[in-house]
Amino acid sequence: MFLKHYKFQAIKQKGSALVLAIFVMIIMTLLGTALVKMYNSSSEAVVYEVLGTRAYAAAQTGIQWQLTEIFPLNESNITLCKSPIVNPNISATEGLENCSFSVSCDSNISFNGIQYYTLKSVGSCDVAGIKTSRTIEVEARSIN
Repeated sequence: MFLKHYKFQAIKQKGSALVLAIFVMIIMTLLGTALVKMYNSSSEAVVYEVLGTRAYAAAQTGIQWQLTEIFPLNESNITLCKSPIVNPNISATEGLENCSFSVSCDSNISFNGIQYYTLKSVGSCDVAGIKTSRTIEVEARSIN
C-alpha cells in the first residue's frame, strides 16, 4: 500500500523542476537584458560627455583666437571686428579631430572712447553621426 502511494506522489510531481528551471531562465534573461541596456546607455552618456567637452574646447579655442585678433599681444593698437570672420581649421589638431568653431563678433558699442565687444563662439563636434555643440559668449572692452 505504501508503494502505491509513493508512485502516485512521484507521478504527480513530475515536471515541476522543469517549470522551475524555465522560470529561473526567464528571470536570468530579463536581468541580463536589463544589464545590457544599462551598459549601453552608460556608454552613450560617456560618449556625449566626451564630445561635449571637445566641443567646449573648440568653442574656447574660437574665443581665444578672436580675442588675439582684436587685442594683439605685443601691439598697442586694437582693431575692430573684421568682417567676414575667417575661422581657421582646427580639425587636424590632436584632441579636436572632427571639431570646428564659428565665431561672431559685435563691436558696435562705443562709449566715452571705450570700445565694447561681444564675442560668441559655437564649437561643434561630429563623430560617427553623433553631433554635439557648445556656445560661449564673452564681453570685452578696450582699456583706453
